[in-house]
Amino acid sequence: MWKNAFENRVVYHTFRFPQFPAREKLRLFFISDVHKRKIDDKLIEKMKDEVDAVVIGGDLTEEEVPFLQVAENVQKLKSLAPVYFVWGNNDYEAGEDELSELLEENSVTVLRNEAKSYLLKENSIDFIGVEDVSKRKADLEKAVQGAKAPFRLLLSHNPFIMRRIKEEMNISLVLSGHTHGGQIRFFGWGPYEHGGVYTRNGTTILISNGYGTTKVPLRLGAKPQTHHITITS
Repeated sequence: MWKNAFENRVVYHTFRFPQFPAREKLRLFFISDVHKRKIDDKLIEKMKDEVDAVVIGGDLTEEEVPFLQVAENVQKLKSLAPVYFVWGNNDYEAGEDELSELLEENSVTVLRNEAKSYLLKENSIDFIGVEDVSKRKADLEKAVQGAKAPFRLLLSHNPFIMRRIKEEMNISLVLSGHTHGGQIRFFGWGPYEHGGVYTRNGTTILISNGYGTTKVPLRLGAKPQTHHITITS
């Protein structure tokens, strides 16, 4: 269980959406729920020159994790490509002001209930980010107001944001974590469903098992995950 918790796994996905600009391609490295874990240099080396942007799906840290370690993790991710971030429930508890300052110093784009345009080769898409649902900070209605492009990707730490998505918001893909896939599952049962890709009301959602662990550094039946995502038309 301890060995499982510290594996470096990359799950590869290719998504095709009619809303995505024709003859364009976007490659993302998605990592969520790092918590106390140090990002392995081998993982960074594997993704070198393979991605256009990095998206952190919240819980980059938690209480009692040294900010020096968090900074080192951020700098490793930053070496791959520009970094985008949304807050997870544990991030607030680790020290909101200190973490905000660290992210700003490292030129990380923080999406706090807002949309940011992302430029491809010739077209733009929208990255939308909401704060954490469990902390009652998520405001999806406000976030989508700034979205103008036909293709919209929503980053939300908590996958329960799916309950708030309306058809007219035109959100094609959601990236989430938070659940750890249950982290420790016995006979296939866990407190949360296993991470995976699901389609709900026309929106695709990828829920990651996450990279780190919470409470105890153990995993069973829910191996750690990071994701290489290719999006095309």
